[in-house]
Amino acid sequence: MVRNENLKEYRLKQVEYCKIHGRTDEEQELLPLFYQGSGVEVNVTGSELWIDLEVDYDVHEPWVWISLNGAFLGRQMLTAGSRSVCIFRGMSPDTVKNVGFFRELQAMSEDDGCHLLVKGFRSDGAFLPVRDRRYKLEFIGDSITSGEGTYGAGTDMDWLPMYMSASRNYVKMVSDALDAEFRLVSQGGWGILCGWDNDPRHNIPSRYEKICGLAGGEKNERLGAGKPYDFGSWEPDAVIVNLGTNDASAFNQPAWEDSITGQTFQQRRNPDGTYHAEDIARLKQAVIDFLGMIRRNNPKSHIVWTYGMLGYDLTFVLTDAMNVYRKESGDSNLAFLQLPATTEEMVGSREHPGEKSHARAARVLAEYLETVL
Repeated sequence: MVRNENLKEYRLKQVEYCKIHGRTDEEQELLPLFYQGSGVEVNVTGSELWIDLEVDYDVHEPWVWISLNGAFLGRQMLTAGSRSVCIFRGMSPDTVKNVGFFRELQAMSEDDGCHLLVKGFRSDGAFLPVRDRRYKLEFIGDSITSGEGTYGAGTDMDWLPMYMSASRNYVKMVSDALDAEFRLVSQGGWGILCGWDNDPRHNIPSRYEKICGLAGGEKNERLGAGKPYDFGSWEPDAVIVNLGTNDASAFNQPAWEDSITGQTFQQRRNPDGTYHAEDIARLKQAVIDFLGMIRRNNPKSHIVWTYGMLGYDLTFVLTDAMNVYRKESGDSNLAFLQLPATTEEMVGSREHPGEKSHARAARVLAEYLETVL
């Protein structure tokens, strides 16, 4: 195919009609995509479209996925540097194409050098308005919400970016079913009170009120990750929480110890295997406090706490805490929803829920949300 001499370069801020997905700092000259599922969406005519990017990382390379006219077009790894990705080429120039470009990889709390920035587009077409979806949904979670395990074989156990996704996890499936735009805050291994290994620093509530409190380092600070998130700029119809799996795991792990201060933290079991009452109490309080934080920032949203794809150990703990919160606050605009367990034939890579498990959970959640939205 001959080289297209009619391509024009557009800086992102020059594109009047560009829908930005995900939490980000839109004041930046280059648009940072912090979370999986964050990205840009355009309607464009023309025969050819490229997206210009700035990519960097120390360890974990970003992955992205592309949609064309609502259909999954592909996903790929991005190597470091300034680069362009061709979205389409040789198409009928007069038709309008809906294009989505999204980050697959979760915000990398373990790689301060991981950055994915959108610079702009190159096209021989014109950009047109993008429609608004019917609903807005926010998802909060751990590795399940980060889509870990949704790609790869069941025998694959390496912890790698290519096994995480926003393109085939329950978040996207629910959003597609309800014609919803979504944003999410998630991190594999993290919990409500602590991480799977009892690390008390690895709790989602402590990072929730920042644009991307999960991304550290000087460059992420310059990109706006640590700024307070403007909740009023995007008000979700529902906030869906899927946390508790790693808090349950913490009860089976040794104490975490800070290598510098010697401080320790542990969620304990009694000699008979039951949960230590004091540790359950502080976990319940963490749930209550987080529900209050979510409500304070999302006063009109319906809150749904989901749980169960990887075990039901803390079901009664979570529901008891929600009942206490409901009684103390008078807030009845919330519910607990048990999700189907991941069966043996539904396990994906890294012993996480695979695509079939996400699809089953998405059906349950979408059907519930249909009744309340």
